[in-house]
Amino acid sequence: MLKQRLLTAALLIPLMVAAILFLPNGVLAIGLGLIAVIGLWEWAGLMGIDPFWDRWVYVMLVLPLMWTAGFVPNGFLVIIYAGAAGWLVGLMMVLWFSFRPATTPANWAVGGIAGAFVVVPTWISLVILHGDKLYGPRYVLFLMVLVWLADAVAYFTGRYFGSHKLAVNVSPGKTWEGVWGALSVALAMSLTGGHLLGIDPVKLPMFVSLCVITVAFSVVGDLFESMFKRRAGVKDSGSLLPGHGGIMDRIDSLTAAAPIFVTGLILMESVG
Repeated sequence: MLKQRLLTAALLIPLMVAAILFLPNGVLAIGLGLIAVIGLWEWAGLMGIDPFWDRWVYVMLVLPLMWTAGFVPNGFLVIIYAGAAGWLVGLMMVLWFSFRPATTPANWAVGGIAGAFVVVPTWISLVILHGDKLYGPRYVLFLMVLVWLADAVAYFTGRYFGSHKLAVNVSPGKTWEGVWGALSVALAMSLTGGHLLGIDPVKLPMFVSLCVITVAFSVVGDLFESMFKRRAGVKDSGSLLPGHGGIMDRIDSLTAAAPIFVTGLILMESVG
């Protein structure tokens, strides 16, 4: 399993890095949009929607949010802010479920809104960040490396040193040791990345804090998807990526991290 996981990552990571650095913003937006569509498709499965056309109905109901927001003044920013704030609700839901676990898939209303809230702000955040003249591809790449490296360190730290369970009713394998490992990586990467990205030394403490908070919420994003998988009685959201499961299994941490990170950058920009 681990060998398969590493092989898949070795194939996908160079492709993703190349896409972020070299594709025009519009082309990358389409590519990320396709990933978002697959993610919504898998999410429909977590809600217990099995018929092919019923899943497509759900996907097609959510998709308009990904482009109609552009016709509303500051529409994209509103969705990013809403996505960032919504993860506080997501955290509350995870905490509630950890004490009162349910054994049936979420109903259409809760599950459908949750899927839109998870996928749409992520897509918009990454596209806006990538196309921004001040930040651009470098920041998108930094965000993804930050989240995925923290996720990898959390996995190995939890596997070899974990003894204190984080949320056993949500994700039995997660440990507090894994979380501390992830946050330690966030601290180290933010200091290094802040220098490489040319962050103003005055704003560096804010940037470091933002990266640590981003990684903390990436754990919430992981747990949030795990909560829906537990309710659906499945281990993975899909089987598209060998060793990783589905698309949502690969981007679950990023779904919370992206809107938090972009919102934090906007707040940093407004200071000073």
